[in-house]
Amino acid sequence: MTGIKEVARRAGVSLGTVSNVLNRPDSVAPATRRRVLDAIDELGYVRNDSARHLRAGSSRTVAIVVLDVSNPFFTDVVQGAEAVVEAAGGMLVVCNSGQDPAREGRHLATLEEQRVRGLLITPVENGRHERLERLVDRGIPVVLVDRGSGQLNRCSVAVDDVLGGRLAATHLAELGHRHIAFVGGPASIAQVADRHAGAAAALTEHGGGIELEVVETKALSVTAGRQAAEDICALPQARRPTAIFCANDLLALGVLQGLTIGGLRVPEDISLVGYDDIDFAAAAAVPLTSVGQPREQLGRTAAQLLLEEADTDAAHGHRHVVFQPQLVVRQSTAAPRRRTR
Repeated sequence: MTGIKEVARRAGVSLGTVSNVLNRPDSVAPATRRRVLDAIDELGYVRNDSARHLRAGSSRTVAIVVLDVSNPFFTDVVQGAEAVVEAAGGMLVVCNSGQDPAREGRHLATLEEQRVRGLLITPVENGRHERLERLVDRGIPVVLVDRGSGQLNRCSVAVDDVLGGRLAATHLAELGHRHIAFVGGPASIAQVADRHAGAAAALTEHGGGIELEVVETKALSVTAGRQAAEDICALPQARRPTAIFCANDLLALGVLQGLTIGGLRVPEDISLVGYDDIDFAAAAAVPLTSVGQPREQLGRTAAQLLLEEADTDAAHGHRHVVFQPQLVVRQSTAAPRRRTR
């Protein structure tokens, strides 16, 4: 690759003059500046911004590590963060952990080596994260997205998922359902655990001996939802739940497909509630009742907090922003019908 030395030689100037043209063009005489720019064009020189920022100890690159890049929820979060980062003259790099802690660790190690300006992340697992602590110790701002941090040394932006679970379960209980299945997993994902906890608490408080049966999945995907639906369809009618609350909309869409294949109707035979309210929820074959989250606003707010921390020399006051979810009722939920045995 052509370097700055070749440009200086072709233009007949010093290395310092080429550097001034690239970084402080107004400090160079117009004729000299023109010679340097012509040499750059002739040689096809491209400046190495990454090396320059590494030497300066800064970068324009912000990274975001998400649980599942194929999930439209995270697509919307990324779009919100990207708008803020690009407006500030930066670039957002997206990394996909795929809900794999080892893969997440490899991404974080690479991003640490690259000296990114800051990191937005939805961690795979809850609790203390040594790799994130290392980034914070190196002075790299870290903001948790869709997850409360529980830490004083980093910001977080989240949605009250316990409340979201309560909203979904209360809706089904008020419709008259007394046997509800919660489909979601792995349980180690904090959002899944919180949504289940909220549903369980709401049903306990509602009274009436409502049963909440857990159907744990290995992933939050359409495929996992279809498998869960197959298992539910295989149950005798007397043991089959009359309603299902899924930990996210992808699971719910998979459940909807599986129930249809199994000959069960939504909501006539089984009511169905999802979570996230992605665009596909309203466009499903049976428009899906779902717990809505402000997806793009999550990303925008997280990026704003990160850039505030990255751009200030003073002590940064870490903030923990929590948004409130909202239940969006559509055609996938109804009162249970009396069953014949």
